[in-house]
Amino acid sequence: MCCGFGGGPALRQHLLLLYTLPSPDLQGPAVPTLRTIDRSIRLSGLQIQPGMAICQTDLPLDRYQEEFRPYAEEYLALPDRTPEVVLPWMDQYLQPALSHFGPRLMLLAHYYMGGEIVKLVEHYGGRIADSYELALQAQAHQEADHIVESAVHFMAESIATLAHSHQQVWITNPRAGCTMELYAKEFHVAPFYEQLRARWGTDLLVVAYMNTSGRIKALAGASGGAVCTSSNAAAVMRWALRQGKRILWVPDRHLGEVACWQAGVPEEQQYLWPAGTEGMLRQVASLPAAEAARLDRSRVVLWGSSCGVHTVFKPSMVEYWKRQGYRVLVHPECPIEVVKAADGFGSTKYLWSAAMDAPAGSRLAIATEGHFVRNAREQGARRGVTVVHMADIPDPSQPSMGCGCATMSRNDPPHLVAMVDLLFKGRAPDINRVQVGDCVDEVSGIRERLDETERAEVARHARVALQRMVEITEAAR
Repeated sequence: MCCGFGGGPALRQHLLLLYTLPSPDLQGPAVPTLRTIDRSIRLSGLQIQPGMAICQTDLPLDRYQEEFRPYAEEYLALPDRTPEVVLPWMDQYLQPALSHFGPRLMLLAHYYMGGEIVKLVEHYGGRIADSYELALQAQAHQEADHIVESAVHFMAESIATLAHSHQQVWITNPRAGCTMELYAKEFHVAPFYEQLRARWGTDLLVVAYMNTSGRIKALAGASGGAVCTSSNAAAVMRWALRQGKRILWVPDRHLGEVACWQAGVPEEQQYLWPAGTEGMLRQVASLPAAEAARLDRSRVVLWGSSCGVHTVFKPSMVEYWKRQGYRVLVHPECPIEVVKAADGFGSTKYLWSAAMDAPAGSRLAIATEGHFVRNAREQGARRGVTVVHMADIPDPSQPSMGCGCATMSRNDPPHLVAMVDLLFKGRAPDINRVQVGDCVDEVSGIRERLDETERAEVARHARVALQRMVEITEAAR
């Protein structure tokens, strides 16, 4: 099993020691007596059109958990995937549940969801957001007792970390993970962190990207660090530098390099450490003297994992679209050479807003996840705005390499329908319940859940790191 606390008593104790480092206490919110509504997330504008293809690749039945198979069998037996056929099938399950729960049920999805899930979630009254805004939804919507998320596990866990005690967070497919996070599990990172602690003492804090587990976020909180997202990475980096300590940035290496560039940290003060098993096994003590000295001179140590969707982009693609008269906008998980060459860069919310707010006649080349760009292209076309995926270059010397987030796409209509209907019927599978500290194997679906004492410690420190991110972000506005 690949989850850290499954590594035996020694590792379990090792990680518990990390989580019990001194850090500020943050009291969890009490069950509310006055419920409020937050409408700060505007609708995306995405619409389900007659005859459109709900194009999620149908998953084989052996990839649906047992409780979801009856729903998948019905879905796969439908004559086609048009809204005229799919929506009546979904309505028979979702409408009774929505009527029953009312505002006590919140549906959420991330912009990168494929298979028209973003359109379906909004069609049924849900919300679409980037990872920062998703993390705040439970906290902001005290009226929601159940939050059902169609995205990836770390996002649902972040929602659960900041949730009120009466709220429950559910994920439509617990195997929906993140390749970047897969190479930055806490059992990968913790041994390296311990080596740095032994070498530098308390002169070290961790910044954990949102694309990490709650256990890594807890490590950030326990070390006096914070969480960041692509929308606030530069602000969090500047804050971390002001603390006067060395920074372990876990991950994304490219986002870390971009944040260093924005914050004025030169390359010679950055050190790249490998990700995954290589990073776990490498010993600082075995580094050649020159490498060890370079590590000791660094202000920011970058954990080496990255997003496969964003590493396909190249500066030559930026140059191509600029020559065609396009404004090029990229996500900061792209390599820094791409970010520097682009006309603008930012989070998924930034990219979506840029496409939605562009005046008629604008031409945009966007470098991010494929489903996102397709939806932006569709919306832009209605307003006279041309949107292309930056990797889709009609030139044989630069074949298209753009792709969607495959793990996000593990969520589809049967997953959404089954989760909500079983929740309505009081038979929601516990494997779909997301609690802080949960670790799910993305291949097998096996989950490791902490005991109450461990979970409380992880939640306390992860909440500190997330709340610190919120404070830094709001102060920087």
